[in-house]
Amino acid sequence: MTDNAFVITGAHVVPVEGDEFDGGAVVVQDGRITAVGPDVTPPDGLPVVDAAGAWLLPGFVEAHGHVGIHEEANGPAGNDTNEMTGPNMAAVRAIDAVDIEDEGFRDALSGGITSIVVKPGSGNPIGGQTVAIKTWGGRTIDEQLISDSVSVKSALGENPKRVYGEKGQTPSTRLGVAKVIREAFVAAQDYRAARDAAARKDEPFTRDLTKETLVRVLDRELAWDQHTHRHDDIATAIRLAEEFGYRLVVNHGSEAHKIADLLAEKDIPVVYGPLFTSRSKVELRDRGIPNLARIAAAGVRVAITTDAPVVPVAMLVTQATMAVRDGLPRQVALEAITSAPADILGFGDRVGRIAVGLDADLVLWDDDPLDATSRAQRVWIEGRQVFAYVDGQGVTTPRW
Repeated sequence: MTDNAFVITGAHVVPVEGDEFDGGAVVVQDGRITAVGPDVTPPDGLPVVDAAGAWLLPGFVEAHGHVGIHEEANGPAGNDTNEMTGPNMAAVRAIDAVDIEDEGFRDALSGGITSIVVKPGSGNPIGGQTVAIKTWGGRTIDEQLISDSVSVKSALGENPKRVYGEKGQTPSTRLGVAKVIREAFVAAQDYRAARDAAARKDEPFTRDLTKETLVRVLDRELAWDQHTHRHDDIATAIRLAEEFGYRLVVNHGSEAHKIADLLAEKDIPVVYGPLFTSRSKVELRDRGIPNLARIAAAGVRVAITTDAPVVPVAMLVTQATMAVRDGLPRQVALEAITSAPADILGFGDRVGRIAVGLDADLVLWDDDPLDATSRAQRVWIEGRQVFAYVDGQGVTTPRW
């Protein structure tokens, strides 16, 4: 079949936005969706994929993972998740540490995931810049980019307390973690004022990569991905965001249900999860899959994360299935692994839906993917088939 140009016919199509339909066609040309609908007549001359009896959905989006930066089965050599030599690492970039040959990316394809936001870890109050990429298809990560920087990862709570408390330095308390973040943003505000003044006077100015990054957050160009579990830490995250005016995205949100009405009132989204995890630390005491339904019922925009490799990345859709079992509406669950994470992190104009003009990131399932027995049969990224389930095993195509 010719890459990047073909027609899928006969499937049960779930576009995520708009009504599901049977039959019709989805037309792909030059790696993008050019027509979709129950009444679409396929253009002459394009190869046809007869998908009768199958379900067609957009590729799933993992909103918070460490695939490629915390590699599977490579031990310490494959773990570049945290640069913990200082509490403010805003200048580091996940793109510089992702190994696209990590087995986690193959697992992602088997679970129908075609986009992932790879993030530094939660060892620092300010951990660094995230990267949004397609899960397959390039000779280097640069050829798989959606955006080389969509947000900055930050952490509140026990993790940075533990890391720096063990070193006997600030921050060793929640007080200290908030202080580090607040001081960093005050310094960035002063830096921006000085930089802009120098530009007006056409004077030389010494750049600072850490402060430059935080200025991009202050200017709302980058989101602020806030690792936070407890409700009081979420309240601190809100307080800091309102003080400095940046775009806050709550990540994990184990106790977000306790202040869900406040999050909805302030239009602060929650990337919830991982759902399959033990109560391994005090912050997870009140974790539970039903909490996600409570958060969504309050009107909060939600996405779901595996936090891979904490939960195997291919289980993203399994988590959505279990969330539906525990009260999350089916449509919200589908959005939480497609359009919602893409919109929350600013690349919904490319992925997360089956719609004209979007990238042809498509997954053909043998049945409803929210049925735990269903399996992804074929995966396309930008119109190129990258995965197929053949003779009882998943087969990926060469990367390029």
